Amino acid sequence: MIYFAHRGASAHAPANTLPAFALARQAGCTRYELDIHLSKDHRLVVHHDYNLGTDTSCTRDIKDITFEDLQACRVLHGFDRSLVVRPPVLSEVFPVIMEELEMLNLEIKNDDNVYPGIEEILWRRLNTFGPAAMKKMLFSSFDYPTLQRLRHLAPTAQIGLLTRLFEPQKARNLNAYSVHMSKTRITKEIVDICHSEGRKVFVYTVNDKYTARSLERIGVDGIFTDDPALFLPQTATLSAEACEKYTPLKLSKKTKNSRY
Repeated sequence: MIYFAHRGASAHAPANTLPAFALARQAGCTRYELDIHLSKDHRLVVHHDYNLGTDTSCTRDIKDITFEDLQACRVLHGFDRSLVVRPPVLSEVFPVIMEELEMLNLEIKNDDNVYPGIEEILWRRLNTFGPAAMKKMLFSSFDYPTLQRLRHLAPTAQIGLLTRLFEPQKARNLNAYSVHMSKTRITKEIVDICHSEGRKVFVYTVNDKYTARSLERIGVDGIFTDDPALFLPQTATLSAEACEKYTPLKLSKKTKNSRY
């Protein structure tokens, strides 16, 4: 079984922030998941919700802000109060995770096409890293039309069908690499159908070993977890300079459960 750091090591640092991704790497992670939005000036913003007001000092929708506006936003969190961070843009995350990256799952937040053109912008920016890096990118979204547009734009893209209700034909239509579902909805029958058609099955969000073992027994290929340190050897691979810059927080035994 493989393990994706769900929004980084979000049990130990604010989700979708540079410290969270750095701590995931400190835990031995080589696979990550994050959420992508598009700002007014076409920057790829890493944040979960469409509106910044759910967990930052700002209250505006991401589609209405610029990168300059983002600089003033501070993530509100229950970790060490001395930690001051803002939502990053994708180009800021890459230096933290790219060196030993095996896979990055980019969940495109684009319900009702709120970010027209985000698929092309994301694909074009990622292509600047070259073909070797592109093979490590896995694109998912709850918005099926977004995945359809991406498939039309990028026939070679690895796509994960992120869904609450499994519909095999949608996975076929997308030529999906993988199917992503909640731990409360996945079944062995779904896993068997996916495997019979050559697809991987990745399940979210799993923060305990018992559930992980249960999913592994029915054939699940990987899980998204807020706490990769539970499952991986803590093999630090960040340079001392990067540790100083990105990881003021430390991995701990305490886990904060995700709402998702």
